[in-house]
Amino acid sequence: MTILPQNNKLILFDGVCNLCNGAVRYVIRHDKKEFFMFAAMQSNAGQDLINTYIIDTRKTDSIILYTPKQGITYKSTAVLKIMSKLGFPINLSVIFFIVPEFIRNWIYDFVARNRYKWFGKQETCMVPTPKLKRRFLE
Repeated sequence: MTILPQNNKLILFDGVCNLCNGAVRYVIRHDKKEFFMFAAMQSNAGQDLINTYIIDTRKTDSIILYTPKQGITYKSTAVLKIMSKLGFPINLSVIFFIVPEFIRNWIYDFVARNRYKWFGKQETCMVPTPKLKRRFLE
């Protein structure tokens, strides 16, 4: 499996999903400390992680958070943990942890199921600019 620095977290995302790519761009803009690294699920690094952790991409196929010490986090919990690291006022979204996980995940799953219909999809994965390439695992 691809080595990730211990102080970073990896966001694994659907590289052809416009909503997921938009979310990655949003995180990049707001992640001033460059805490997060990225890999498309379709990339070699993404496939390594999926195979290592035996992730069923039919059930979770949009955004997954990987932390070397904690492993894999899915769905709404992953999104809220990501947002918690993006600084004020975005980090205030942690208040949504008070909403029961099954409700948060129902909303997450609803959006995930409809993301291609609502936001479209690309033929190929996003290609990072040369400046951002160091933050993407391939």
